[in-house]
Amino acid sequence: MITELNRLVALVEERLTDDLDVGALARALGTTEHHLRRMFAALAGMPLSEYVRRRRMTVAAADVIGADDDLLTIAVRYGYGSTEAFGRAFRSVHGSVPAEVRRAGGPLRSQPRLTFRLTVEGSTPMDTRIVDRPEFRLVGHAFRVPLIYEGVNPHIRQHIESLAPEQHRRLKALSDTDPAGILAVTADSEPDAAEGSMLTYLHGVAVTGAVPDDLDAVEAPAGSWAVFRTSGAYPQVLQETWAATATQWFPSNPWRLRPGPSLVAILEHADDFGTATTELWLPIEPA
Repeated sequence: MITELNRLVALVEERLTDDLDVGALARALGTTEHHLRRMFAALAGMPLSEYVRRRRMTVAAADVIGADDDLLTIAVRYGYGSTEAFGRAFRSVHGSVPAEVRRAGGPLRSQPRLTFRLTVEGSTPMDTRIVDRPEFRLVGHAFRVPLIYEGVNPHIRQHIESLAPEQHRRLKALSDTDPAGILAVTADSEPDAAEGSMLTYLHGVAVTGAVPDDLDAVEAPAGSWAVFRTSGAYPQVLQETWAATATQWFPSNPWRLRPGPSLVAILEHADDFGTATTELWLPIEPA
């Protein structure tokens, strides 16, 4: 995967002034757009689209300062239909509009070209198993929440606490397939979603039967799942394991992510939820 990501960075550099067809780039690299975006975001710390925008504006700054072209010509060169749209993108990166930078020569904030390198880690084995499952459904109470990468998500906590105890008991009674019990389900999120972007969170269970009319449902397509078991401080250890799937597990195994929801099953937990044993289920396919 490291090789593919570095080839992607090289292709981005070649096409900074062109429209990027990420799907075609992914196919040329022998992978899928979903997996490529997810791995790039996890390892680079930013979505691919954000990296492309920063690199374009970094290179465009040299044209703004040093070229004789008018700003509209430069804007069109970098894929913008107006100086206003170009100016907004330019200011979001450099903190100043192009006209000010042209007059003063700055300030500028450059985005260096990324290089991905393999860091040898993995001294702690990841407790993982591969499960093949037919299609099933995830039913429960869904809510749109902002994505938060570290710590407890207060929006999710508020959503769960708003449910009456009988709703939790009802969901547990509906569960009829693995993963068993109450699940934390995330869906409808872009593979390279930035922190703060919206996703669907479903507090529910896995079922094979009919879905009650008053409950929300998320489809889990048939296929393979990588199941990562974690134990320790909650949710820190779970979030660290989620990040390690991108930095350690996927680069070392012949699998890639496929579209679908992500599931977390809490197997055991302390009374205050300070520690827990969990299983993280990620949909995968052969790479």
